[in-house]
Amino acid sequence: MPVKVANQMQWLNYHHLHYFYTIAKEGSIAKAAEKLKMGQPSLSTQLRQLEESLGKNLFERRKQRLHLTEAGKLAFEYADQVFRLGAEMVEALHDRLQNNRVHVQIGALDSVPKHILLEIILQAHQQGNCSVSVVEGGGGELLRELSAHQIDLLLANYPPNVDTQSIHARAIAKLDVVVCASEKFKHLKKDFPRSLEGQPFVFPTVHSKLRRDLDHYFKVNSIWVDRIAETQDTSLQKLLGQEGVGLIPISLMAADELIKEKKLVVLGKLKGVTEEIWLASADRKISNPVAAKLMKSFTL
Repeated sequence: MPVKVANQMQWLNYHHLHYFYTIAKEGSIAKAAEKLKMGQPSLSTQLRQLEESLGKNLFERRKQRLHLTEAGKLAFEYADQVFRLGAEMVEALHDRLQNNRVHVQIGALDSVPKHILLEIILQAHQQGNCSVSVVEGGGGELLRELSAHQIDLLLANYPPNVDTQSIHARAIAKLDVVVCASEKFKHLKKDFPRSLEGQPFVFPTVHSKLRRDLDHYFKVNSIWVDRIAETQDTSLQKLLGQEGVGLIPISLMAADELIKEKKLVVLGKLKGVTEEIWLASADRKISNPVAAKLMKSFTL
């Protein structure tokens, strides 16, 4: 690709740019050489050639480590965009050409009810000829994958905490939260929620907004509960509830099937406590058409 510098046309060597980018990410020529499977002297030469072609030093050495100069920081920002865009192009072309289907990759927190995953998959197929992959994981991990365009959409039960304008999110549902338990706790329906005093609970983990709302609810209502277990996986939470390990505060939607099968009973609704479900996407130069439609119109 020609780049105009000082009224001359100069070619940017993308191999050199990739070497610089890897060195900057790894923090040293030795680590970068190992990752690139090339010799250190050769890599140093390639870096020097890039610096000479740009007329700028990109690194300075301090305390046995390479640190980016101001010019290096600027070059790294551009290189990051170049290689992210290249990866996005390959992914987009692959998605469009494979079996003439658009491939949609959806990330979901473990705590998102499976009914919602089912619904978004069904609506994806209604939007067009597509295949869908679903990966589950933690919020931080999936948010990084969303930013890196490794997934197209993210389902979470709290708004993504990001400081970038390239991530967009909207609430798609507000679910009532109830307390469920095995049959042996059904007597706690009487005098609910005062009957919850001192009872064993399986709570969501502290990372979730629902956990903070639950802590606030019980504090405001002066109800002490015994938190004997915590999990962010609603499937495990429901299993523990079925086995009578403890009471589980959970959205009515997530527990609906087990309630119908009489494996769980609803003790009561926690007034004023809800669980919001959020859908997020990241800006892309080449948008995934099915993901874009879901981001705009998906509802429960």
